[in-house]
Amino acid sequence: MRSAAGDALTSLVLPAFELNGEFLAAAEDITTPAGLTPAWWQVLGATLDEPLTVADIARRVGLGLARQSVQRTADILVDKEWAEYLSNPKHARAKLLQPTAKGRDTLRGLRKDQHAWADAVGQDVGEEEIERVREGIAKIIAASRRYRGSSEE
Repeated sequence: MRSAAGDALTSLVLPAFELNGEFLAAAEDITTPAGLTPAWWQVLGATLDEPLTVADIARRVGLGLARQSVQRTADILVDKEWAEYLSNPKHARAKLLQPTAKGRDTLRGLRKDQHAWADAVGQDVGEEEIERVREGIAKIIAASRRYRGSSEE
């Protein structure tokens, strides 16, 4: 038997998966016209502020993407000329990934559609409600990480 708090948390799991699926569907709607996938957008977007290694991207994205998956995505982005590899002065084998001009232009093009989606959904739900949900999610993540003894906190 679970506690009432355990039942409450368990009742959140399926809607959280459904929300993740909805976010991915919205990302698909936004990226498809530009020829990207949500995963490509995620990896390319992680490098906008600074070139990063594949391992750094996998850690930064923080959604459980394996380094190998990020590597495959980075290679595709380079093949499609949305990104390029740079030498890494800190590590001879771990190259840095950065967007090309084409990659930056593509990401800028996605911004309008992403803003329109976020503004419409945000307006419909309300800023205060979204902030309460965000705070609750952050608390659940922190509590789960404490329970698991994770150093990600």
